[in-house]
Amino acid sequence: MDKEEKKFSSAEPISMSDSDLNFAKQIGEVAGTDLNSCLTCMSCSGGCPMYPYMDYGPHGIMRLAVLGLKKEALTSTSIWRCVGCHTCAAVCPMAINIAGVMDYLRELCLKEKMPIGDKPLFEFHKAFLTSVRFHGRCSKVELMSLHKLFTIGSGPKAWMQDAFLGMKMILMHKLHLLPSRLMSSGISQVRKLVVGAWRDR
Repeated sequence: MDKEEKKFSSAEPISMSDSDLNFAKQIGEVAGTDLNSCLTCMSCSGGCPMYPYMDYGPHGIMRLAVLGLKKEALTSTSIWRCVGCHTCAAVCPMAINIAGVMDYLRELCLKEKMPIGDKPLFEFHKAFLTSVRFHGRCSKVELMSLHKLFTIGSGPKAWMQDAFLGMKMILMHKLHLLPSRLMSSGISQVRKLVVGAWRDR
């Protein structure tokens, strides 16, 4: 994953013609937080480990939401590259639930069938849910294989770039070829948790 230039530092202006002034209120009602209290102090982005790899960053997504720029927020890479570590929320002086906002924006992106900002990362999420759905837990070899299958359009380079590392980990017994499974009752409980997420995708 390469570092991204921040779109707010770009000379290209952002159009306000499609601004949805109810967008921030809509997010706040679902995420249980008040986005209009954001100071844009950048404390969230300063603590975010993924900020260098985002196009807007946490503070940028908050600003887009407050301005009602729904399309820009939902098609950004930032909402998909958020790892949900809650560092942003922990350091926010206004106690805004930024991680909860990111969760809701991902759900809204899928619900409204908007272009996904980071398609390979989305396919990784889908591969993870597929593995958990069948075994009750994630099988690492299966996860890697499914991810390669889902991103087949990325070309042979993407297919082979992890092959050497994967073989090395198998030889060192860091990866198991056969997946470990939960008991049938456990798998059924896990499937109840992921079935909603699976259908959304």
